[in-house]
Amino acid sequence: MPKFAANLTMLFNEVPFLDRFKAAAAAGFRGVEFLFPYAFHRDQIADKLNQYQLDLVLHNLPAGNWEAGERGIAILPERVSEFREGVGEAIVYAKALGVKQLNCLVGKQPADLSNETARETLVGNLRFAAEQLKAEGIRLLVEPINTFDIPGFYVSGTKQALGIFDEVGSDNLFLQYDIYHMQRMEGELAKTIETNLSRIAHVQLADNPGRNEPGTGEINYAYLFALLDRIGYDGWIGCEYKPATNTVDGLGWFKAAGLREAA
Repeated sequence: MPKFAANLTMLFNEVPFLDRFKAAAAAGFRGVEFLFPYAFHRDQIADKLNQYQLDLVLHNLPAGNWEAGERGIAILPERVSEFREGVGEAIVYAKALGVKQLNCLVGKQPADLSNETARETLVGNLRFAAEQLKAEGIRLLVEPINTFDIPGFYVSGTKQALGIFDEVGSDNLFLQYDIYHMQRMEGELAKTIETNLSRIAHVQLADNPGRNEPGTGEINYAYLFALLDRIGYDGWIGCEYKPATNTVDGLGWFKAAGLREAA
């Protein structure tokens, strides 16, 4: 049975962030993830993980000014020093929190930035980050994101991401495959996952349309969960969706999908 991690940025928003660890554990989750830890001291988060016996399975590298609309800086040539400093900060948090993989949001392409310069900058930054993380036993992930939700996001498809990975040339660079984003951009979910399984280190889910919980849209999640078991995916699945009503009521999808519990 797949292992599910509650995304605490999206789920349990009925309570403040530091209270969401307790709520996730009470709902049956044994793993959690979220976008960023940097607004809190790492000891605060570590205490919550220890108290509720939760694994933190993923968070992101610093991604610029989120409140101002930035969604990553890895493609921006004038921000290379900031990106590389952020890698160091992320490593400090990851080691303190027991995190074994970090995701890089690459960013939105400005109108005046050429594809060639964006790609060259990204390849250099990913090569640097992959090497730094490998030295600490941490995997680097990159997530393609749909350009309907985030117009201009530079990496928006599986084939594009893997082509960039090949250019980087690191054995410590993996795909974060978000089923919702890739349903919107390319479909062919089952075949893409099976074909590229060895390069996928983390999976995330939400249904489409609406980005709500499984069972609210068009994606056959019971089929995909069975597929992931059959092909031997042994990583976590991050529940990165917006509850249609409230988080706890929306967790009925576990039973509907033939699953007994969250983890």
